[in-house]
Amino acid sequence: MTNAKLGDALRLLGLDRATVRVYLALLEKAPAPLTEIAAAAGLDGAALVTAYDALVDAGLASAAEGDSGVVAPVPPAAGLEALARRRAAEVEESRIAVGGAFESFRRQRLAAYNDGLVEIVTGEAVGPRIRQAWTSAREQIRQFESPPYFPLATATDDALATLARGVTQRVVYSRASLEHPGHLKNVIEPCVNAGEQARVLPTVPVKLVIIDEAYALVSLSIKEADVHNTMLVVQPCGLLSALMALFEQSWHNALPFHGSTARPGGLAPADRRLLWLLAGGAGDEVIAHELGISRRTLFRRLQILMARLGAANRFQMALQAQRNGWL
Repeated sequence: MTNAKLGDALRLLGLDRATVRVYLALLEKAPAPLTEIAAAAGLDGAALVTAYDALVDAGLASAAEGDSGVVAPVPPAAGLEALARRRAAEVEESRIAVGGAFESFRRQRLAAYNDGLVEIVTGEAVGPRIRQAWTSAREQIRQFESPPYFPLATATDDALATLARGVTQRVVYSRASLEHPGHLKNVIEPCVNAGEQARVLPTVPVKLVIIDEAYALVSLSIKEADVHNTMLVVQPCGLLSALMALFEQSWHNALPFHGSTARPGGLAPADRRLLWLLAGGAGDEVIAHELGISRRTLFRRLQILMARLGAANRFQMALQAQRNGWL
């Protein structure tokens, strides 16, 4: 390694330039009297004493006895380890200091710029704010829907009233929504039959309601505890634009849950529900429970539907059902 690179390496460990010069001279001349090392490093007096003492403290050189004492470098392993640890601690302190300074700046700047871009709503205020959102919609509501649910008794009535006012409602349901006890029958199907456009994904990235292009409600739900008592209200900003783009991409990738309220080809409502659940990814036990039938009866009805559609398996049946407008 050249002296220049070695000097850079030593400075990275926290040694100043004078100390580095003394160490390089030590490697070149030692063992030698300290006066000879001083001459090679171009230092004398207090500057020399300070630099050499720093090497001794760092565990890189032996102590000198007087100005003319013979000195030499020592094996650096222990000293380098101590220097590296000290340097790491200093870097960590610097990182914390800079991060804290920027966080303080960010809070002050955002507060001065606009403190209302994101509002936090908690506890009992969540329900009224959700109702207000549905009431305020004028053109379109876009929603990611998944458990856990806020205990709002009027939620389905509010959604139906919004649809009755002519507001377009597009909802991407998670598979967990279809499997949530009673949710399909009491919430999803009434809204779909009232004109809601629904699609299904295995999971949704976040619980979300976008009201027109005015603002969004983002739930801070805790799935493990089945808690939904905090949400963010996001006003027009880059975050709202990102949420709208996320919804549109997810909508594009989701499977249509319902295409027509008619009964094409004489399809019975129960069979149509069966196909909806199957297309949504619900398991056999969930489908049987929702339809109020046994697993054996479910398998028999699936066989009848597959024969009617000329399908050899469930995947082909889903494709044929979609082509026939049954989904």
